[in-house]
Amino acid sequence: MNFFTRILIDTILFIALAGLFAQTGMFYVSSIWVALLASFILACLNVLVKPILWVLSLPINIMTLGLFSIVINGVMLQLTSYFVGSMYFHFSSFGAAMLIAIIMSVCNAILADHTND
Repeated sequence: MNFFTRILIDTILFIALAGLFAQTGMFYVSSIWVALLASFILACLNVLVKPILWVLSLPINIMTLGLFSIVINGVMLQLTSYFVGSMYFHFSSFGAAMLIAIIMSVCNAILADHTND
């Protein structure tokens, strides 16, 4: 997928998931512009930080047959929340960040399959 397409899809997913979990308080996004900023920051972190975390966690990732990558995705979302500001974009717990990471990974996998050229 194109870089900007991924940012747009992540923005829509952030807004949709914030609306889905609005009553629970698990995930909060204050506006569409914050979701767009968070998507851009997440994309930058995925390019800069995620490869380093992936290499450092490679042994545990192999032992868990790749399931530890969910934890890495949760960490990336928590870092995004930190950089955007917890006042505008936050998760209630690390478990909530991991749940959002799982849902976003599944949605991105489905959409990536349908948007290939």
